[in-house]
Amino acid sequence: MVNFGISEDQEMLRELARSFATDHVRPKAEHWDEHSEFPMEAIAAAHELGLMNLHIPEAYGGMGMSVMDEVIVQEEFAWGDPGFATAAYSNGLTAAPVITGGTEEQKAKYLGRLVETPSIASYAVTEPGAGSDVASIKTTAVKDGNDYIINGSKMWITGAGKADWFFVLAYTDKEAGYKGMSSFIVEADWNGVSLGKKETNMGQRASDTRAVNFEEVRVPAANLVGGVEGKGWFNAMTAFDLSRPAIAAHATGISRSAFEHAIQYANERKSFGKKLHQHQAIQFMLADMKTKIEASRALTWKTAWEADNGIRNTESAAHAKRFAADTAMEVTTDAVQVFGGYGYSEEYPVARLMRAAKVMQIYEGSSQVQRMIIGREITRNL
Repeated sequence: MVNFGISEDQEMLRELARSFATDHVRPKAEHWDEHSEFPMEAIAAAHELGLMNLHIPEAYGGMGMSVMDEVIVQEEFAWGDPGFATAAYSNGLTAAPVITGGTEEQKAKYLGRLVETPSIASYAVTEPGAGSDVASIKTTAVKDGNDYIINGSKMWITGAGKADWFFVLAYTDKEAGYKGMSSFIVEADWNGVSLGKKETNMGQRASDTRAVNFEEVRVPAANLVGGVEGKGWFNAMTAFDLSRPAIAAHATGISRSAFEHAIQYANERKSFGKKLHQHQAIQFMLADMKTKIEASRALTWKTAWEADNGIRNTESAAHAKRFAADTAMEVTTDAVQVFGGYGYSEEYPVARLMRAAKVMQIYEGSSQVQRMIIGREITRNL
């Protein structure tokens, strides 16, 4: 029997996350965006309520919750403010390859840091010349006694300016291609680690996005993730099967927020003697928006369920992330259209949501990359 419902505990979790977003996130969203302010106070409050680091196993001090639980919370966070959701979820992506591939010592030390105090970790893979094409990274890690010396630069790193530590992908053997990549945990205050300026992004300005530079950074061999060279690519890519459901939920939350603003405005505003939603042209737009939101959530819940039940979800995660991200862009654009001239003004939230939606089609694998993954998966056995 197929069940599209969630458990009583998950319903309570959703209500907690929604209440938090209503009380702590939405009232400050415009301020964070306008001033490009990192929402550390709100992140600390979420940490206090147990809404952060849900995926970290109980053995390392975490909540030990499911991917589905994380998806439920992330939709509510993004409904509150997309920038806050990105800032708060930096730990989700960064911790995933440590959870799946780290040594027991690495998990205890670095996952433990995330749960002990409100802190941020950042996933440092993208480079100025290597975005979706991860194999083109230039960062290197050269063995030197009991250490590795890392040199290179990373770009567009979420949470970098606030990070306590980084998950870093580097080549230990360039000749071996992607099988020569290794991953490391690098602490932010180590010698040779420096930050670029905070980027002025189109949207989601609450998130702190920067370049991170590594110049002769000495990293103990104990911080080689998993303790084995050549596993970096697999560590980095495996994380996406766990994180993309949450990113799809993030996009769904943006769409839901824009839709709610649009339908409220369509009920308040009159045109040609009727409320906007009484015009078929507007009603059809609202109907299409709602259908796409429902489909986004269904795809998201499916891939989260697969992840939680040990089913390989690479394809379903790509479907969910691609569809939900594209839907967020479409729904927010249509919401601006419903608002008309007012939608083009920054005084109304739909403009901010539209700006925020665009990056959902780019980060954690662009919509085009998701299509490549889907194409590869569906032709794998031909």
